[in-house]
Amino acid sequence: MTQNSAKNKLTILAISGSLRENSSNSSIINAAAGFADDNINFTIYKGLGSLPHFDDSKEPAPEVLEWRQLLRNADGILICQPEYAFGVAGVLKNALDWTVTTADLAYKPLALITAATGGDKAHAALLLTLNVLMAKLTDDTTLLIQYVRSKLDEHGGVKDPDTKMAIKSVMNSLVGLMNEAAAVNE
Repeated sequence: MTQNSAKNKLTILAISGSLRENSSNSSIINAAAGFADDNINFTIYKGLGSLPHFDDSKEPAPEVLEWRQLLRNADGILICQPEYAFGVAGVLKNALDWTVTTADLAYKPLALITAATGGDKAHAALLLTLNVLMAKLTDDTTLLIQYVRSKLDEHGGVKDPDTKMAIKSVMNSLVGLMNEAAAVNE
């Protein structure tokens, strides 16, 4: 159990698959953070771009060790990814590759939101990867938001009511998985 006993809060580590600060994916993560209640520590990971290329023949760099520790310490993970050339963003796939030998995502409650113009191919591809890594996902913790830019206002806020409700539902489902895992580990 990785629950913060001092504050008795669960921790969600949120990861945007886009390196752009003002990306649609960052906007969706910010919206998701707004749905986290007071019992959640919501942390947004900003280090994807600093991770070296995956090479399991070398000692992991300090950035990789920090990445792995953040994953281990989190009670749940939220990934929001774009779709590049019908696939998963390279920086996100690289970060996940660093967890292959450590099982840091094994049985970890995880939500995946793909926010793109299309997104279906990247969504399916990342679901395959996450299943191989044994992350704990359900249909209720996955969401594909197509034509995401049409659902955001000029400031990056989610303006579409159905999208807001879908994000809130995914967050509620993720917290439910986290609470189940916490109860098992007590």
